Amino acid sequence: MPTIRAIADALGAVAEGDLDLQVTRAAEPAMAGPDDLALAMDLKYADGFATGHARAALLWPGADWQALGLQAAIFAPRGRLAMAGLTRMLDAGPQIAPGVHAMALVDPSAVIGEGAAIGPFVSIGAGVRIGARARIASHVSVAEGAVIGDDALILQGARIGARVVLGDRIIVQPGAVIGADGFSFVTPEKSGVEQIRETLGQRDHIAAQSWTRIHSLGSVTIGDDVEIGANACIDRGTIRDTVIGHGTKLDNLVHVGHNVQVGRDCLLCGQVGIAGSARIGDRVVLGGQVGVSDNIFVGDDVIAGGATKIMTNAPAGRVLLGYPAVRMETHVEMQKALRRLPRLAATVAALQKAVSKTGESD
Repeated sequence: MPTIRAIADALGAVAEGDLDLQVTRAAEPAMAGPDDLALAMDLKYADGFATGHARAALLWPGADWQALGLQAAIFAPRGRLAMAGLTRMLDAGPQIAPGVHAMALVDPSAVIGEGAAIGPFVSIGAGVRIGARARIASHVSVAEGAVIGDDALILQGARIGARVVLGDRIIVQPGAVIGADGFSFVTPEKSGVEQIRETLGQRDHIAAQSWTRIHSLGSVTIGDDVEIGANACIDRGTIRDTVIGHGTKLDNLVHVGHNVQVGRDCLLCGQVGIAGSARIGDRVVLGGQVGVSDNIFVGDDVIAGGATKIMTNAPAGRVLLGYPAVRMETHVEMQKALRRLPRLAATVAALQKAVSKTGESD
């Protein structure tokens, strides 16, 4: 059990009171027991101490910890950053026994790094290379030629396709699929979709068409310190690899299409969809359910609010919102105008009525 002193040192934070007090877990103030570290990085959470039994807490700067009935306190100038360090300390992680489990199936040509842990019902194909201290939980499949970096964590049921390259310290959550075929099909004649792209809606002739598969010969390359959420899907490239840059984080249910290039330190929130061959710059943040059209470029440091649909190139640093995406401030003005429409319609109707009566009197 860590002491208050050890936690404060790890966080680079100031602590006061009984620094040798030990805690077992983190808890909300109202739910905290005497061996818990209560988390109240904002004054609005202070009321919870009246019903909880915490002796120590992680508090906002300047908090009167003694008035809260505590024996020790750690002060966090930046609460969520302190949360990152604290949760890292207290997270025991998945229980995967060291070595290769007897019920794992590992091809003789695969190379398993020193200190790696391979769980039960894992399948590792020919020519696979697993890095040092990598941990692979149960029911994961790693197809032929894949490379997984040092200190990787691949969780239950993830699927790693052929020739996929995963960087060091990657985390892949349960059910993610990396390296499935891209969604690429073509018709013998010009398809209805191609016609609509050219005419923007006009269809002169409609004919029966069948779809011919374009096979995916590329794979997926993912950098270091990347996290892939549960049930996310990253498609392999058609010829070149689909690429995810260092430090990028993907939430659950994110879909990255074939040939997409995503830069470094991006944040792609739940249900984001990026269509084939789009390019995403560095440090881009896409809120939940954002969609990005195929073959466009989203510049560095773009931020797109939830459900935004980006259909054209977005310049670096732009803040976007809406469908189709516009500057956030423009979208806000548009929404204000929409709310005024009923009142405006009533005003127009009254004016029409007044004009009509004036015409009758003449």
